[in-house]
Amino acid sequence: MARYFEGLSKGVPNGGMAQFQEVMRQQLETSMHAELEKLLDTATGVDKEVSMKDFDGFKKLFHRFLQVKGPSVDWPKIHRPPEDSIQPYDKIAARPLPDSLADSLNKLVVVKLNGGLGTSMGCKGPKSLISVRNENTFLDLTVQQIEHLNKKYNTDVPLVLMNSFNTDEDTKKILQKYTHHRVKIHTFNQSRYPRINKESLLPVATDIGMTGENADVWYPPGHGDIYASFYNSGLLDQLITEGKEYIFVSNIDNLGATVDLNILHHLVSQPNGKRCEFIMEVTDKTRADVKGGTLIQYDNKLRLLEIAQVPKAHVDEFKSVTKFKIFNTNNLWISLGAIKRLQEQNAMDMEIIVNPKTLDGGQNVIQLETAVGAAIKSFDNALGINVPRSRFLPVKTVSDLLLVMSNLYSLEAGSLTMSQKREFPTTPHVKLGSSFTKVPNVTLTLL
Repeated sequence: MARYFEGLSKGVPNGGMAQFQEVMRQQLETSMHAELEKLLDTATGVDKEVSMKDFDGFKKLFHRFLQVKGPSVDWPKIHRPPEDSIQPYDKIAARPLPDSLADSLNKLVVVKLNGGLGTSMGCKGPKSLISVRNENTFLDLTVQQIEHLNKKYNTDVPLVLMNSFNTDEDTKKILQKYTHHRVKIHTFNQSRYPRINKESLLPVATDIGMTGENADVWYPPGHGDIYASFYNSGLLDQLITEGKEYIFVSNIDNLGATVDLNILHHLVSQPNGKRCEFIMEVTDKTRADVKGGTLIQYDNKLRLLEIAQVPKAHVDEFKSVTKFKIFNTNNLWISLGAIKRLQEQNAMDMEIIVNPKTLDGGQNVIQLETAVGAAIKSFDNALGINVPRSRFLPVKTVSDLLLVMSNLYSLEAGSLTMSQKREFPTTPHVKLGSSFTKVPNVTLTLL
């Protein structure tokens, strides 16, 4: 944001620079609010109500964007987290589990981030509907995992899907197939925010619609939007009323992100005064993970540091596997009550990610996003747990897909387990040629 003002403020005396920039911010914010009102005027009924809530969140994000003056971290203030703030998983798992786990499980909700499309793998529609093993999709495997828990322990662990406007319709159609499974499934939608013209810093959209020339002018604002969208949907309050206390959040394409009973027991067995409100699962970094976010100590708080926040002079240092040894798996355990409190206090603090894009017509735009893990510093008694690599098994490419389809893994109750015949516990690195970047090509070849 600072660079934008620098370009406009050439010739302004130094003494008047701050005043000039503040006037520009106010003008940009006023112009943005006026454009958003014009967009709302093109909406009716429920669409208008939903868009008003979305735009309220967008205004807050845009206001913060205009205040940003440079990198969000002061590099000399970065410290390694205290030893007790990142616990080894073995230490958590060494504690004996109670005879009955039902009480703990009945306090849990599983939330899957389901806003992404399968376009990068050559598929149309939601990524969660891609077949990954024995004709089971990501969503099938998730339902099987939770149903297995509910049957084994006679519990009621529900599944919540955070959809985006890109995935909601197709996902809801497919949910009918799970009607007779022992899993209650709820959905809510991420916000829909307008892409911003990079030059004018105003919305590209001309009306609230999503077809024709407006087809690519909206975006879901990153998974950090989960807190506001979950709260605004009313589902968060509903689940709290039903006695739920924690959510386990993960990406739906991470096949290693299953409910871990040791972590759950650690959460619910904490004394009230020191109750942990947020756990981030981290794992050891390899050279394949150098861009992954890491945990640091900053201003006496545990904080997630993403590569986008790192000053250019320190990027190589950030990528070092010797200095920053762990990275965020995006498997998160979060207190529902704490989310409600922070939302109502407007105290959820997440750094803004500015994501530049070029539309099909060549227009340069930016979209403002946030990451769910960045809120860790807002929660009390936050903790990292260094988990085995097996809890991080993302399927981002067709190469990843081929790996989980292979006999390296066995499938039971929706969960994949690496074969004990493999001599090394690490996941092999598979890289297919350019002819195999799309799922249909690989499927035909395997047949």
